[in-house]
Amino acid sequence: MAPPPDPGAGRALVGATLALLLCFVAWGSIAPLAPLFAEEYGLSQTQAGTLVAAPVLLGALGRIPLGMLADRFGGRRVFAGLLLALVVPVGVVPLTGSFAGLLAASALLGLAGASFAVGVPFVSRWTSRRRQGIALGIYGMGNAGTGIAALVVPAVAARWGWRAPFLALIPLLAAAALLFWAVERDAPAPRARGIPARSLARRPAAWLLSLFYFVTFGGFVALGAYLPTYLVLEFGLDRQDAGARAGGFVLLATLARPLGGLLADRRGGIWTLDRTFPGVAALAVVLAFGPGIEVATAAFLGTAFLLGLGNGAVFKLVPELFPRDTGAAGGLVSTAGALGGFFPPLVMGFVRDATGAYAVGFMLLSEVALVCFVLALLMGLGRLGDLGDRRATAGGE
Repeated sequence: MAPPPDPGAGRALVGATLALLLCFVAWGSIAPLAPLFAEEYGLSQTQAGTLVAAPVLLGALGRIPLGMLADRFGGRRVFAGLLLALVVPVGVVPLTGSFAGLLAASALLGLAGASFAVGVPFVSRWTSRRRQGIALGIYGMGNAGTGIAALVVPAVAARWGWRAPFLALIPLLAAAALLFWAVERDAPAPRARGIPARSLARRPAAWLLSLFYFVTFGGFVALGAYLPTYLVLEFGLDRQDAGARAGGFVLLATLARPLGGLLADRRGGIWTLDRTFPGVAALAVVLAFGPGIEVATAAFLGTAFLLGLGNGAVFKLVPELFPRDTGAAGGLVSTAGALGGFFPPLVMGFVRDATGAYAVGFMLLSEVALVCFVLALLMGLGRLGDLGDRRATAGGE
């Protein structure tokens, strides 16, 4: 019989989830204001897409080193340090007065998006393998921070000016850093010695999971971030209404994530992905035909739900296939996911400028989702070689 869970496991899960939530609020604070900045600085849609995508880039690039640092030094130190470090870019944003300055500050703010890779090893080491899917799914609900930002930031900016949301975040981040350091502790288990990047790169599973997360999490981030701009341009909604709808998209995807983890715990991560990707592909085709707002809303919400399921399934597989180097593998996979959120806003903005519509962008999403579906089927059938550290996963919990 498995021992009862350590009380510290619950505290670690709650603390990491709340820390991730606050980081994602900071990470998602630029996108809801993109239409306002586009008007103020006379930006093209390609420039507006670049502004939305800029925080995603550093959020992607920072995940591998932060995951490795969490493996080496523990999530308590790295998460607390990251929260405190975020005070700097958040404080710089209100000082900017031009598009160039705002773009630079926005890119620095992307450090908040790298926070996800810190909590994966921190939470998974407190959790038995049979419960890692649901635990990491709950942790991933911290993604709702981008939805909260989409709802709150435009409202605060409308009342007190666009600098106000960033000024309010500064004391919250500083207090969260001190609280995380004081309350949390790392799981009482040996830390990983670290895995060379070239060794991790030779494992097929690392690249497959990276691709799957590129689509599921990247699609979630990209659509959630670009949706306010899309709704303003396509349907003439005001910024607050568009932000609220984008917040609903993010919230649904976030709530679906632990369900995806639970399904992966019970039926398997590949089983869940085999049912996620075809649905994403079909709904992307619907959106490519430029439906009315009612059908578009249903298609976006359905996509949000499926992407959330996929998020939870992928991160069930990360500690299952890489139990000794969860931080490094999770950093690589989540980096791919963050890059998946970086490119689509650029593509959507370019496609809109070049063609006057978004059809090509949505069809690309559909085709990539179908490729992932085929690869997930082959992965489940064992046709793609060694899929992880089988010696490490062969033992007990």
